[in-house]
Amino acid sequence: MTDTDALLAAYDAQMRGTPPALPAGVRCEQDGPVLRVVGDVRGFVAAPRDTGLRGTDLDELLARQRDFYGARGEPVEWKHHTHDLPADLPERLRAAGFEPEEPETVLIGRAADVAAPPVLPEGVVLRRVTEDADMRRIAAMETAVWDEDWSWIGDDLIARTAATPDDLVVMVAEAGDEVVSAAWLVHHSGSDFASLWGGSTLAAWRGRGIYRALVAARARLAVARGVTYLQVDASDDSAPILRRLGFTAVTTTTPYVWSPRTMRA
Repeated sequence: MTDTDALLAAYDAQMRGTPPALPAGVRCEQDGPVLRVVGDVRGFVAAPRDTGLRGTDLDELLARQRDFYGARGEPVEWKHHTHDLPADLPERLRAAGFEPEEPETVLIGRAADVAAPPVLPEGVVLRRVTEDADMRRIAAMETAVWDEDWSWIGDDLIARTAATPDDLVVMVAEAGDEVVSAAWLVHHSGSDFASLWGGSTLAAWRGRGIYRALVAARARLAVARGVTYLQVDASDDSAPILRRLGFTAVTTTTPYVWSPRTMRA
């Protein structure tokens, strides 16, 4: 078994069950081989690499998830990995009405190898935040980056911080009073992993090492907690940076999303 194979096996075994840091009002419920997350920003189906189902049995499982969330009037995501079985799962997801979003690369790095004193451009500081007002400032920054309403991310971070304050670390990079980037570290209790999320940066501040500094700072916090591995679902922009920092690409993941709007269309 190669190092990549071992990392992927650890990821499959430890990272594809109950999501961490569930906010108040969000619950998980089992449906055969999959776990539904209910009451979040959108529904999520956590599935193992192989549900063991094939053909019409698999189609019925997919339709049941669609119909469950459809009855609630909510969208739902099934996250597919390129090494998942059976090979025709993407076609069956599409046939059930799930549409693919942009793929991301799953990268894993050893926290101790990534941890380092963060190097920041002049005038920029990193700060851990816990106050609601700072989460709203992050949402405003994300809205500016993506040019669409991201106010929901502020509500989400507030709820998750309240639910599991010890397992979620939110950090901002600030230039004076302006949030120029933000990212968070999610601990997965009972596993060898922590996850890195966020990292969006205002256009004027990109290319100055802020993303790398946020990775290094969160890695140091993870090491202090005894974390072995850091995991990232990375965009095409972030993946090359993470590879240079020593992360290994282990698979690709694509969110397949069904929405009530799709049915109305």
